[in-house]
Amino acid sequence: MTSDLAAARARAFEIIKKKSFVRGEITLASGAKSDHYFNMKPTMLDPEGAKALSELILDRLKDVEVDYIGGLEMGAVPLIGPLALVSGLQGRPIPGFFVRKAVKGHGTRQRIEGVSDLSGKRVVVVEDVTTTGGSAMSAIEALREVGAEISLVISILDRQSGATELYRDATIPFASLFTSAEFLKEASSS
Repeated sequence: MTSDLAAARARAFEIIKKKSFVRGEITLASGAKSDHYFNMKPTMLDPEGAKALSELILDRLKDVEVDYIGGLEMGAVPLIGPLALVSGLQGRPIPGFFVRKAVKGHGTRQRIEGVSDLSGKRVVVVEDVTTTGGSAMSAIEALREVGAEISLVISILDRQSGATELYRDATIPFASLFTSAEFLKEASSS
């Protein structure tokens, strides 16, 4: 990792710790209870956070064949635009898309927005926080229905609660920038 990327990772960690990591009992999207929570929206919507996360994700994609990058609403949406922008600035433009949780009842009635045809295209699915992997699998199913090939699922943060095993069993490559253990370790040593 270059010194610029190491600095981006350290800065992203600090922004997540300050803006997105919360202690206290919470019910997760999976239905499980937890004593900590990660709400990545404040980090993804922070200019410095969006830039650092985009640089880190795009670095992870340097050896991945990818035509488009996107993910399930709402978790991936705040980062899709910055990823597309930074990829273009880096000379490797990767257009974005997002997958609706349900088909909208008006307009074009599309479940996948931002691109008209993903058939045969290699896509990377971005997720803000991964717990069991079920949310991203919903997006993957919709993408496969239109003929997309899944190159990778990448999460900002893996809660280490089954997603790695889910993707391994489904033979889908998975990576994360951070793990919950990194933040819990930091919190316990403070």
